Amino acid sequence: MLRNHAKIAWRNLLKNKTFSLINIVGLSTGMAVAMLIGLWIYDELTFSKNHANYDRIVSVMQHQTFNGVVGTQTANPYLLGEEIRDKYGSDFKYVVMASWPNKHLLAYNNNVVSQTGNYFEPDFPEMLTLKMLKGTRGGLKDPASILLSASTAKALFGNADPVDKLVKLDNQTPVKVTGVYEDLPYNSAFRDLAFMAPWELYLSSQPWIREMENPWRSNFTQTYAQLADHADLEKVSAKIKDVKLHKVRAADAAFKPEVFLHPMSKWHLYADWDNGKNIGGRIQFVWLFGIIGVFVLLLACINFMNLSTARSEKRAKEVGIRKAVGSFRGQLITQFFSESLLLAAIGFVGALVLVQVGLPVFNEVADKKVSIPVGSPVFWLVCFGITLFTGLIAGSYPALYLSSFEPVKVLKGTFRAGRYAAIPRKALVVMQFTVSVILIIGTIVVFRQIHFAKNRPTAYTREGLLLIPVSTGALKDHFEVIRNELTSSGAVTEMAYSSAPTTDVDAINNGYTWKGMAPGAQGNFGAVTVTHDFGKTINWQIISGRDFSRDFASDSTAMILNESAVKFMGLKNPVGEIVKKDGQPFTVIGVIKDMVMQSPYEPVFRTVFTLDYNAANVINARINPAKQTADALARIEGVFKKYNPGIPFVYRFVDDEYAAKFDAEQRIGKLSSFFAVLAVFISCLGLFGMASFMAEQRVKEIGVRKVMGASVFNLWRLMTKDFIMLVVIALVIAVPVACYFMNNWLQRYEYRTEISWWIIVASSAGALLIALLTVSYQSIKAALMNPVKSLRSE
Repeated sequence: MLRNHAKIAWRNLLKNKTFSLINIVGLSTGMAVAMLIGLWIYDELTFSKNHANYDRIVSVMQHQTFNGVVGTQTANPYLLGEEIRDKYGSDFKYVVMASWPNKHLLAYNNNVVSQTGNYFEPDFPEMLTLKMLKGTRGGLKDPASILLSASTAKALFGNADPVDKLVKLDNQTPVKVTGVYEDLPYNSAFRDLAFMAPWELYLSSQPWIREMENPWRSNFTQTYAQLADHADLEKVSAKIKDVKLHKVRAADAAFKPEVFLHPMSKWHLYADWDNGKNIGGRIQFVWLFGIIGVFVLLLACINFMNLSTARSEKRAKEVGIRKAVGSFRGQLITQFFSESLLLAAIGFVGALVLVQVGLPVFNEVADKKVSIPVGSPVFWLVCFGITLFTGLIAGSYPALYLSSFEPVKVLKGTFRAGRYAAIPRKALVVMQFTVSVILIIGTIVVFRQIHFAKNRPTAYTREGLLLIPVSTGALKDHFEVIRNELTSSGAVTEMAYSSAPTTDVDAINNGYTWKGMAPGAQGNFGAVTVTHDFGKTINWQIISGRDFSRDFASDSTAMILNESAVKFMGLKNPVGEIVKKDGQPFTVIGVIKDMVMQSPYEPVFRTVFTLDYNAANVINARINPAKQTADALARIEGVFKKYNPGIPFVYRFVDDEYAAKFDAEQRIGKLSSFFAVLAVFISCLGLFGMASFMAEQRVKEIGVRKVMGASVFNLWRLMTKDFIMLVVIALVIAVPVACYFMNNWLQRYEYRTEISWWIIVASSAGALLIALLTVSYQSIKAALMNPVKSLRSE
């Protein structure tokens, strides 16, 4: 019986080639989209699950309250790990302190590479269950050691055994390679770690840390932990809540520090906080794309339903004869389901081909490294389930509808589909275009928001501005010589140090007081230290007062505020005012326009700038616009290598760093546009098929109308008006739905665009035009047909 059903299904596919091709292409596209989205979702949901202790690893974070607003951060005092071990050690298997990942130079003989690495306490490799290719996980117990990733070891040593060889870290500290670990997967929170160095080495290289007068006040390190096997996360988190509060001084206790544990399972998908509450994060995109995947697959299924039921009169006699010779309705339903399942199976094969071809582009757009897991039985089981689901959904309505025909009416020739038979098909077409238009509007709004934020004035000049990390002490020692040589050569117009790049504020300090400060106010500000020529280098905009100057020795205790800082302090005439930092007085000499240094979607944070030649992390250099960029870079590189020999010249353009702030939104926008295009394509396939069938069904009517004098335009209008009306109904539904959801999405951003009227008009006009072009081909083709051919049998 099944063999017979399959044979008949195959013959029907071959008999109706256009119908079959439209359905196969539609189903293949829909299933390919569902498969790509499924691979993306799986990658998101399994983020960092490569670590055996995934369910027990946590990040120790803290809430602090500033002026009534609760802020959440991962930065902690460097003594926090030791305090947790001492007071609550039985609740944890490991507690590990860590610095922040940064680019460092690793040198072996004449081979020098720049890699991202971090400093950790010795238990970290064991906590992550690193797969060691050479050496052991205990390699960091030696304070002069280093663990290398396999790719870093390959870059430094080639095929030679690196263990026990000495590597120079940042051209200063010799460290011994005690192990090589397998590169961490791309969907791991620690995927960028090319090396790990000992925590003790970090503390010894930064003597100021242990010399701090109030170490519990400064938050500049990370804390990771692994819970003991018997420990409950919620209970332990509540237990350690006040571990910092009990150590800080009275002034800092006003910030109400509250320590808590954030599990690894939520680092990636639940990373957003608002006023001390977790508000999700990337999980919203998992849900969004999951819903899109289901709807795109349903669009393809709708095509099959519509085309199958539209052809009902052609198959009515087949159903009548089958019932007349004894077929039960259940057998007919099985037959029609076999056809839809066969189409779904062929569509699945096509989807596999499409996914394999499209994965490289998809991975680049989505910043993923996913692949088809051909060796996974679970994958094939899920694919079988999706194929079965698609076949059953696509075939359900046609099977139930076609099998319900009465054989007496069919065989007597009195069967007609009825005036209401087309209503379900029309409803499904409306649903298709509703989904498509919602995706179109959503995609336009996403790109509009990105464009809006990109065009936000940054209050400094990004073009031609270089960021050069201060990788060695030699750059600090020779800075003035390098600056003078490059400015005199004309390669750069100005250079300056800063503690942070212009695209970030990496230090938030408190302890600021000023005249007229409101009682109970808490003065936390972004703090950036610079050298005298910083303002001239980045071209910041002074709106009152003056810039730092070597002509004023008193500028060593001077301060420049941004507009947000002035507004927060409530200063009407800020120039000349005294602002104290932990009791040390600074004189305000100038106010600058708010520079966009952090998120371009958020308000500018209040920030203060002071002079400090010792806290140099970044060199800012302005390329001479009169010089060719390539020539200027070659000259800059030559001078840097002259005074920093054997070290690679590493630089970044501020333009590129600023553009990177839009990466996440741009990826979402590109993925949304990709899915929107495919949704429209599938909908148009169905519309094309329906138009083809309607033109075929009405061929004699068209012939009669032509004989009676109807013009091609009149016939085109006759054939297209019903379809266009369906698209108009879809627009009426889609526009308010899309506006509602996209307006909610925009609320995530303080600095946001609006859903302009032209977005609605452009999306609606685009959908109508696409539908019109799709239907017009068949309509005009039918209208141009010679009526003699269609009427000669009458």
